Amino acid sequence: MDHEAQRAALADVVAIPVTPFTEDGTVDERAHRALLRRLVDSGIRSLTPNGNTGEFYALTPAERRAVTELTVEVAADRAAVLAGVGHDVPTAVAAARHAREVGAGMVMVHQPAHPYVSESGWVDYHRAIAQEVPELGVVPYVRDPRLSGARLAELGDSCPNVIGVKYAVPDAVRFAAFARDAGLERFVWVAGLAEPYAPPYFAMGATGFTSGLVNVAPALSLTLLEALRCGDYRAAMKGWEHIRRFEELRAAHGAANNVTVVKEALASLGLCRRDVRPPSKMLPEAERAEVAAIAAGWSV
Repeated sequence: MDHEAQRAALADVVAIPVTPFTEDGTVDERAHRALLRRLVDSGIRSLTPNGNTGEFYALTPAERRAVTELTVEVAADRAAVLAGVGHDVPTAVAAARHAREVGAGMVMVHQPAHPYVSESGWVDYHRAIAQEVPELGVVPYVRDPRLSGARLAELGDSCPNVIGVKYAVPDAVRFAAFARDAGLERFVWVAGLAEPYAPPYFAMGATGFTSGLVNVAPALSLTLLEALRCGDYRAAMKGWEHIRRFEELRAAHGAANNVTVVKEALASLGLCRRDVRPPSKMLPEAERAEVAAIAAGWSV
């Protein structure tokens, strides 16, 4: 299969949309559709339904399917869809097949949450999924610093449809070595820790980055991408400074409020409710005010 279109879509701002909820706790399809349209209308060309910012682990299987279907519908021919899949192999394969059936072009495989993950087992897990959907581009989500680039190269050798990597280990030097050991040109490298890590990871070989902030202020993410593509790191770091406090709030307490802060900003702008599902929790009143002030100061 020719996956060049999917590779190009990964070398971009890869948005991780939130999943808004209604007052009774169900998925708010109307708000979700509006938020997705807002992203696409703003120039975002890659969408990841069922990512961590979309509360993947808090959604039911039926909700995850519905989120994928709605994202594909809204994206149409204007944006690529990279559907998040995971859990046990049969569940991940079923989700990948569903994504293929409804029109998604790629799947992102969440880092296995099992506490006992061997390197060879990691390869086997991803191979089992990728081989079932050869038509789709497959993107492993790497969060384990123990994984070696050689193992990713092994996976790529057996599965040509593994086309990119969402790398989310917070160590730019480790990333540089991992990417080169795996194959810098063989895979598209996506900085999986979003805007705060995008400048150093681009300097080391990344060509795209994920974003949750993009739900709130797409223009900020796109402007940062353009600066990085041009190699203008002075401009990129000015953008970095502009979003720094927002991202610090998301990263606080071991990133406990990663999703919560994004939804709080959206709620302050009247775009969706602030509700999150356990194990996330809504912000206390004082932090709500700070998030609202930050969002109000952006041109969104």
